[in-house]
Order: sequence, then C-alpha cells, then structure tokens
Amino acid sequence: MGTQVTLNTWDIISIVVYFALVVGVSVYAMYVTKRGSIDGYFLAGRFVTFIPVGASLFASNIGSEHFIGLAGSGASSGIGVGSFELNAIILLQLLGLLFIPVYIASGVYTLPEYMEKRFGGKKRIRIYLSFLSVILYIFTKISVDLYSGALFIQRALEWNLYTAVVLLVLLTAVTTITGGLAAVIYTDTLQTAIMLIGASVVAGLSLKEVGGFSGLQEKYPQAIPEARYANTSCGMPRDDSFVMLRGPNSDIPWPGFILGQTPASIWYWCADQIMIQRVIAAKSLSHAQGSTILAGYLKILPVFLMVIPGMVSRVLYKDTVGCATESACMSYCKSKVSCSNLAYPELVINIMPTGLRGVMIAVMLAALMSDLTSIFNSASTLFTMDIWPLFRKHAKTKEKLLVGRGFVLIMTVASILWIPVIEMLQGGQLFIYIQAISAYLSPPIAAVYLLAVLSKRINEQGAFWGLTVGTVVGLIRMIWEFASPAPRCGLEDTRSVIVKLHYMYFAIVGFWLTLITSVVVSYFTTKPTEAELTRTTVWTMQMPELNVQYKGPKTTQKTCASSDPAREERPKNNNNIAKWWCTKVFMWICGFNEVEDQIEGPKEPTINSLEQTSFMKKIIWANSIIIIVIGFILYLYFTFGFKP
Repeated sequence: MGTQVTLNTWDIISIVVYFALVVGVSVYAMYVTKRGSIDGYFLAGRFVTFIPVGASLFASNIGSEHFIGLAGSGASSGIGVGSFELNAIILLQLLGLLFIPVYIASGVYTLPEYMEKRFGGKKRIRIYLSFLSVILYIFTKISVDLYSGALFIQRALEWNLYTAVVLLVLLTAVTTITGGLAAVIYTDTLQTAIMLIGASVVAGLSLKEVGGFSGLQEKYPQAIPEARYANTSCGMPRDDSFVMLRGPNSDIPWPGFILGQTPASIWYWCADQIMIQRVIAAKSLSHAQGSTILAGYLKILPVFLMVIPGMVSRVLYKDTVGCATESACMSYCKSKVSCSNLAYPELVINIMPTGLRGVMIAVMLAALMSDLTSIFNSASTLFTMDIWPLFRKHAKTKEKLLVGRGFVLIMTVASILWIPVIEMLQGGQLFIYIQAISAYLSPPIAAVYLLAVLSKRINEQGAFWGLTVGTVVGLIRMIWEFASPAPRCGLEDTRSVIVKLHYMYFAIVGFWLTLITSVVVSYFTTKPTEAELTRTTVWTMQMPELNVQYKGPKTTQKTCASSDPAREERPKNNNNIAKWWCTKVFMWICGFNEVEDQIEGPKEPTINSLEQTSFMKKIIWANSIIIIVIGFILYLYFTFGFKP
C-alpha cells in the first residue's frame, strides 16, 4: 500500500509533545471550571470568551474527515467541494445574528429542550430529536471520523487499525469525561492552532511541488492515470474542475446547492447540538456572536488549506490517488471505487521533511480528537438532559453527572465495536457521502427550527407532523439509494429516476414538504399560547419571563458532598485507607467533591440577557457583513471570474 514510513526521533517527539499538551490543557480545564455542576460540566460554566468558543466551533467542524474528505473530493473533482466551506461562513453569521439570541433568551441547555419550551412543554418533539441525534452521532459522525482517521494512521504509520483507533478513542473519552465541555473547548483551541499551522505548511510545500497555483491550473487537467477503461471519461479530470458552482446537471448543481444544500447546512450550523452547545457556553451574547464571526473568518481557509492541496495530490500521484479502474484501486488502497481519500495522507508522507511529518501526524490526531470530543460531550448532554429524565424524573445532580460520563464510555465501546463496519465503508468521496446523508435527514429539522424561531403561528402539532413527514420521505430515499447503489464509472445507470435525482435537489423536496406540512397543520389547529412564545422566537425574545413559563418540579437542596465529615475524615483503620484514597481520587476526577446533591428542578441561573452596547452591535454587524461579502466574492470568482 505504498512506501512504509519510518518515524525518526523528532517525529516521535512531536507526537509526544502534542499528547502532553492535550493532557495539560485538559487538567487546566478541570481546575478553572465548576465541574460538579450541570452548568459547569455541560456548558463550561457559561463563562467562556469568544476566542475559545470560535476556535472550538472551527475545530469541531474540521475533523479528520475534512482533511481526508475535502482533499479527496478536490483530487477527484476539483475545487467545487469548496462551495460547502464558503456556504458555512455565511450560515455562521445567520447563527450569530438570528438563532443564537433566541437560544440564549430561552435559557436552555439543549436544542431539543428549546423545542419543548417553544411548544408548551410537550415532549414528543424533544424526545424524537434527542434520540435521532444520539443515534446519528454514534453511527455516522463517529464512524466517519474513525474511518478517515484510520485511513491516515494506516497509511502514515502502518499501525494496526484496532490498536491505533482504540487508543485514540479512549484518550478522547478520558478528556471528555474528566473535564466536560470546558476541556473540549480549551483542547479545541489548542488543536485549532496546531491544525492551521500544520495545514499551512502542507499547502505551501505542495503548491511548491507543482510550480504554484498557476502550475496547478496547468497540470491538473493533464493528471490522467495510465490505467483507464477504454472509450470512457473515467479517470479524466472534469472540464469544470476550477469552477465552484456548476451547471444544473453536474455534481454540484448551482440550483440544488442554493435551494437544497443550504437548508441542510442550516441544520448543521444553526440547529445541531454539537455547534450550539459551544456558542451558548459563551459568557454573553456579544461573546457568542463574536465566536461565530471568528469561526467564519477561519472557515475561509479550508478551501486553500485542504481542497487545493488535494488537487495537487492528484497531479503528483495520478496513478494511485487518481486511479480509475477497479483493479488499480484495489491494488493500492483496497477500494473498488476510488483512492482519492488518500490524497492528503500521500502529501504528508511524501513531501513533509523529517520532523514536520510528526507534526502533521499530530495535526491529524488533533483533527480526529477535536471532532470526537465534541460529539462525545454533546451526545452525553442530550442523553443526560433529554433522555435520562424519561427513566429518572427526579435525578439528583451527582447522578446526572455520573450518567453523562457513563454514556461517554458507552459511546466509546459502541464506536470500537463499529470499527469492522468502518473497514467496509469504502467509498469514492467521503465528504460527499456525508453531505448526501445530511441532505436526506436534515432539511426537515432545519425547516422546523426555522419556523419555530421565525413564526409565532407554528404550533406543536404542525412542527411534529411536518418533521415526521419530511423524515419518513428522507429515510425512504436513503434506504432506496443504499439498496440501489450507483454503478461504477463506465457502466450504464439503470436505476429509478427518483434514486438518480441529485441529493441536493432531493433536499429541496424534503425542506419544502416539511415547511408546507407544518404551516398547513398549524393553521388548522390551535394557536400557540403566550407562554409558549415567551422568549422563544425572534419577535418575542425580549419579553419578560411569565410566571406560567416552562418549569420543572421544585428544587430541593441537600448537603454539599464536600462538607460531609464522614466522607472527608481519613479512616483510622489501615485496611480502609486504600479504599478511602480510591474514592477521593474518583471524586476529584469527576468533580464530585464540588457537587451539591440537588434534585432536578429549575436549572441553575443562566446567562440569558440580550443586553449589548451600541458599539458592540456595530462591531458585530460590520464584521458579519464583511464575512458575507467575502463569501460572495469568492463564490463569484471561482464560479465566473476564474478561468484556468
């Protein structure tokens, strides 16, 4: 599978230093936050500034599947995949300016909890969204991350897949369990810096190999593998490889992208727990909005740091990364479809000098772990706050914290057991696979959240039935496509017209079907009450809280665990000292020495003020407009203005 790589002393030192930094930052997070409270563990105490939150937004998105997937799609079909990244910088501003003020005003921990509050305490939408999110996290996001990380580790180090992935997953789980969201955010900040520095070095060295960007635009169209199927276009670079938004019948059709892919991306950036949990952990509305601005600026970079290097890899390794026949791909990467997913690992292995190779291995580890820590923490939050109360309505604080940490372990085991399936998950373009699955399932969720935030007339019945209809239709299409996979290049596609319909066009159907169903059902049923609308829509987020607002049972305070003399006093019997010390260490690691046993009821006071100075408002709006303008300029340049 290519040349075996031998790590020298400096490579190993780079990896060791990386792990030491991650552990050090996690320990720091354990000390600076109140991990023994619900706010402290799941929302980092809601005291985080915009820089760590913005960096965490970026790192949570740019996982190993982005390095592998974006570069792989760049190698396979050109710069078009960069349109997803530019779309994100615009939607991040939608998150900061429209959604986040409503989420903060509502004072919730999770997005399903917001839906329950918005629709008058009715739980079926909250429960449905929580279960769906947790299942998707375990079997799609985690599996894709592990698969892409395993590709790199296997190619770069020739390590055993199971050993490498198990160690990475366990380290990630320990980071999440001990420090909660604070550890995730602070380690994400560190890993953002590592990823950007390392990826910049790879991008610079790779472009140097082909004579700069002008050399790439000359050589990419000529990167044709020797082994090809006769009389077909298989293995030929696309004529529109340097065009971002392409014709209506292409792989990235501009009508489908604007009208279909955008709703799917609204779910990811504006209505997914992984992203929102970070932003509502900010210390104020200004810091929350500042984090989306920072993340927006950072999201400009992947086009240049990942997509373009992937295109360079196609030029340098046209017969391996650009393989076009089943036999050629099987001999190189054991895939029947394509080896384009190895575009980025090949660059790291072959062009990085001694020492820097270890840095880039650390970068890929950082990308993998940042994504996994985000998923673990957010999924444990959903399970603890939305699903566990179904079984234990009056759970105490310590019990909820223990359940949250325990669920991380369960997800870790599930992830490891899923590794054999990951090994069989061989596809052509990993990033496109992710987008296709999102296009089937996420537009209904995006439609319901948009209606909940923007419309005062949408009620629970409308939202529930719209979500149900849209999801069922999406599942049917997804199952149908899995049952009828696309034929390899060069063979006739005899599938049904419905299955052949581009996933972006299908996203349009799912989005509007959900929206229309929700509106029609809502207008033929009861209007939402004033209590349901209080601080839950963009039109009512400034309203004062009502006495009849959404609440839990009355809170009962008990004695603080750390003040219990029976627990603190060291036993005089030597036989019990070891047990006493083990208990003390366990309590410290989990933060239970800070816990107040508190029966679930109204949440701890949350920062739900929307107050901002006029100066901060101007700064935020000015930067948001600048980012949006940059996004449109890049779209226009790579769609109409750039001619290679």
